[in-house]
Amino acid sequence: MVVSSEAGAGANTPVGVDPNRASVARMYDYILGGKDHYQVDRDEVERLRRVMPEVADLALENRRYLIRVCRFLAERAGIDQYLDCGSGLPTTENVHQVVQRVEKLAKVVYVDNDPVVVAHGRALLEENDRTRFVAGDIFEPKSILDHEVVREHLDWTRPMALLFVATLHHFKGDRHRPAEIMREYVDALPSGSYVAISHLFDPGEGADHETMAAFQEAVARGSLGGATARTEEEIRELLPGLEPVEPGVALLADWWPDGPNLKPLNAAQRLIAGVVARKP
Repeated sequence: MVVSSEAGAGANTPVGVDPNRASVARMYDYILGGKDHYQVDRDEVERLRRVMPEVADLALENRRYLIRVCRFLAERAGIDQYLDCGSGLPTTENVHQVVQRVEKLAKVVYVDNDPVVVAHGRALLEENDRTRFVAGDIFEPKSILDHEVVREHLDWTRPMALLFVATLHHFKGDRHRPAEIMREYVDALPSGSYVAISHLFDPGEGADHETMAAFQEAVARGSLGGATARTEEEIRELLPGLEPVEPGVALLADWWPDGPNLKPLNAAQRLIAGVVARKP
């Protein structure tokens, strides 16, 4: 069963889903052309679009970045196992589809706790026998690292890739806690592993800084409960002891693009950054 964009709060609503409160996963799904969203999600996207007209490009650039990162990890780094924390709803070009084109035996574990993702992700993603789905809170590292599926499906004696793509900026609480969370994950990774992050980016000053401040204020006023942009230095702090792959922390559109950017980046494209780093 797939939750249609026309679905309401009726019998087809998965257990635990509040169709009157927007969901990050469902908003991304709406922007990416999926069907697993409600009117509240569409309304929230349109409300944020009034503050940042190009807001959809945050999701689009993020997806393009994820695909390029997965190609790099599979083709260049030779990684054949992946832990995707905060995977969101299944869409086109999922992690397992990208990496298994390079290495058909590559394994992937997806983790998410959004009720719609839980309701549909397990069935849709586990059609592939090298892929697993875990319902869990990615901000509780021990619960994920000790999960039976995570321990058994992935070989923790060999390098792997840990993906935190557009997730850490949604943490609600102590601003410094995400760095502590990432340290717990990084400490558990075998040598030679890679970590990939994308994150709302605060340039620190200028017009883009003001745009990001207005965007964060708008998100905080909505039902998502807020999002935290970080500076380049703060994003680096999420990768303790790791060696960044060139070009280091960069705007997603500038992280090894498939071709030259033929027009200037818009406000949304200038306010989301990413980095890939290796554990020595």
